[in-house]
Amino acid sequence: MTNALFVVSQEGYWGEECIEPLVTLDQADVEITVATPSGDPPVVDEQSVDPETVGEETAERVREYDANDDRLATPEPIATVEADAYDIVVFPGGHGTMWDVNTDRHARQLLADAVAGDEGVALVVCHAVGLLGFTHTAEGEYLVDGRQVTGFPNEWEDGIIDDHHVMENGRKLPYLVEDEVIAAGGQWDAELNSDTSVTVDGDLITARGPESSTAAAERLLEVVGLEHAA
Repeated sequence: MTNALFVVSQEGYWGEECIEPLVTLDQADVEITVATPSGDPPVVDEQSVDPETVGEETAERVREYDANDDRLATPEPIATVEADAYDIVVFPGGHGTMWDVNTDRHARQLLADAVAGDEGVALVVCHAVGLLGFTHTAEGEYLVDGRQVTGFPNEWEDGIIDDHHVMENGRKLPYLVEDEVIAAGGQWDAELNSDTSVTVDGDLITARGPESSTAAAERLLEVVGLEHAA
């Protein structure tokens, strides 16, 4: 059976970006394990379960999984899991990833190992794409150098952060995803004129944001040779 590891933020994961890939992979009979930086349950970004922001259907679906899914309730610490034990490693996004997953040394190692060699594949979504700005290969090069990639664009941070990069909740963004990925050599194109944006570069799949979550999971299944439910 194909298995997958989801590395989810404790600082605020974006509901749709985690739950839609999880459901899509569930429907393809993929066995899923969840991990977080410390092993405590992940925390959903409250804005991602606000019906006025994401719609009633999405908000209800995410809240149901966040409250009742045993895998989310009992995650593994990321320091105790290894990428080579899984066929797929998924990094859902959310602003919260910028304070924990993206700069965590064990998360960086999981991503590097997932795309090393010919066996694994990684899906990185939205703000979690910032992880690529901090991840190196075994040879010391940036993992993203020369790769085609999409992710949460600077333009979309307008209205979310002020001129000092401070959000409405008072938290200051430590960096911008697009800037870090480009600085690390990534070939960035968030396809702002498209409804969805999913980029496949070998064993690395990236997705722009919530609206691309399901499409990204479906492309992921295609890459690993599995069929998704109609």
